[in-house]
Amino acid sequence: MQEDIKAFRHESNVSPLITKVPKEYSRLERLEAGLSRTRAAIREAARNWNQTPDQDYVPQGPMYWKPRAFHRSYLEMEKQLKVFIYEEGEPPVFHNGPCKSIYSMEGNFINMLEMDSQFRTRDPEKAHVFFLPFSVTMMVRYVYVANSHDIAPIKRTVIDYVDIISKKYPFWNRSLGADHFIVACHDWGPISSTFVPHLYKNSIRALCNANTSEGFNLNKDVSLPEIHLRTGLMNDLIGGPSPSRRPILGFFAGGRHGPVRPVLFEHWKNKDEDLQVFEYLPKGISYIDKMRQSRFCLCPSGYEVASPRILESIYAGCIPVLINDHFVPPFNDILNWKTFSVVFPVEDIPNLKKILMSISSRQYIRMHRRLIQVRRHFELHFPPKRFDVYNMILHSIWLRRLNVRIRDS
Repeated sequence: MQEDIKAFRHESNVSPLITKVPKEYSRLERLEAGLSRTRAAIREAARNWNQTPDQDYVPQGPMYWKPRAFHRSYLEMEKQLKVFIYEEGEPPVFHNGPCKSIYSMEGNFINMLEMDSQFRTRDPEKAHVFFLPFSVTMMVRYVYVANSHDIAPIKRTVIDYVDIISKKYPFWNRSLGADHFIVACHDWGPISSTFVPHLYKNSIRALCNANTSEGFNLNKDVSLPEIHLRTGLMNDLIGGPSPSRRPILGFFAGGRHGPVRPVLFEHWKNKDEDLQVFEYLPKGISYIDKMRQSRFCLCPSGYEVASPRILESIYAGCIPVLINDHFVPPFNDILNWKTFSVVFPVEDIPNLKKILMSISSRQYIRMHRRLIQVRRHFELHFPPKRFDVYNMILHSIWLRRLNVRIRDS
């Protein structure tokens, strides 16, 4: 710790007296000093790793870009991370969200974080990050006038909320929103963040629609896994047969949404027994069963880049095939998706079967084994489990916070 040194010289013949006065560090400075030490510890772990005993899980293998650094940063998060949730706002638009449907991650995350005794703090001075607990999905349901094409009520809600917390607390203005975050799975999540310039430019945006062509910033934003929970639970979603018991090469069933799927249908719909592409599944055929019978599950973008099929594929043990040009997969800074999925651009759709057939049986088995190993990071548990999707989302936010240095004004 640095010290300010002040010298006091008396006019008498007394020798000069030098007094060391410790500097008074603010709580923010102490918090930032702790984060600085954490950054150094993560860098050191990446270089020289003495494996930390962990009874639950130690990440290893090519699925992780830097498994040592990831494990150390995760452990540091568990020891340090504190999140302050603004208590302003009333349900259903605030402190609430859907726990079923395609947007279920919004409500589940809000609910879990508000009940979290480990990471939540009620003292904002101890917080590393600050959560703005509004749900874009609930705004669309309760604030937006259906079929009006007028997003102004949502715009006013977001602007008014940030205005309230910025006037009541010093933390937003201190960092210009850089240590604040939102969570949004609705398609309108990205545009809702543009209504407050600092929210869009500086804040951590955890978005299902992680679209780089619409301003998603890999350095500060988080790709949120999109989970379609029809019942609110993951019952019967996890599991599938071994690779040797999957007779179908590739499978897709879904509506003709967006610019990508019409191209897929043009080349492959009802044209190949190995590559089964449906716009509508015939009656009596189970969508989940088809995924479990397939080696590869096609996940083309719809109107937006995100798709719940990606996680449905992972749950079913079917290698996801990501067909898009601008999507950032969840936890992309931790996970090397090319080791357990197939990623290729839209222009390669005509070569889809050739690309999948070129993957040898040995390579496919390796990919399947890796997929099963990383599946823990996408599972939703009540209560949460270490390294599951809730904790991985928090870890992604933690990493973004480590990229920020905030100083007292």
